[in-house]
Amino acid sequence: MAKHRSKRYKQASALVQQGKSYSLTDAISTVKQFPAPKFTPTVTLSFHLGVDPRKSDQMVRGSVSLPHGTGKNVRVAVFAQGAAAEAAKAARRGICGLEDLIKKVQEGFTDFDSAIATPDAMTESARLPVCFGPRGLMPNPKTGTVTGRYRQGRPRSEGRPRRLQAR
Repeated sequence: MAKHRSKRYKQASALVQQGKSYSLTDAISTVKQFPAPKFTPTVTLSFHLGVDPRKSDQMVRGSVSLPHGTGKNVRVAVFAQGAAAEAAKAARRGICGLEDLIKKVQEGFTDFDSAIATPDAMTESARLPVCFGPRGLMPNPKTGTVTGRYRQGRPRSEGRPRRLQAR
């Protein structure tokens, strides 16, 4: 049975030679020549690294912070009290508070993408629901979300790094 392809698809496939490996600059220029679709296009890159993932010394892992973020507005909850909460509000860090915010979260409020806590608020924020762990919302010193410096906590919370893994 014949497949029915759109005019845009046929124009784009005419620009690409089957079986040819393109250099990065040639591939980018070719993709820019494609006809504009009705949706936001994405490009998938595949790299042949020549490593054996079964050998531990050849594993490829890392994280990438995109230069302009993901384009998504990230809602941040700051668990702080006193002067730290006022500083967070002045830095426009999103939802701020401690006791009232913890109570609100325990009642089911999860309308935020990242959580930052001050070191003195970690004892109270330990009462947060267990479901925050798998979602990556629990403040953790290793991920940089337990800090008193909200300017430093901002890049990690607003642009989550994307993980790379060789398979």
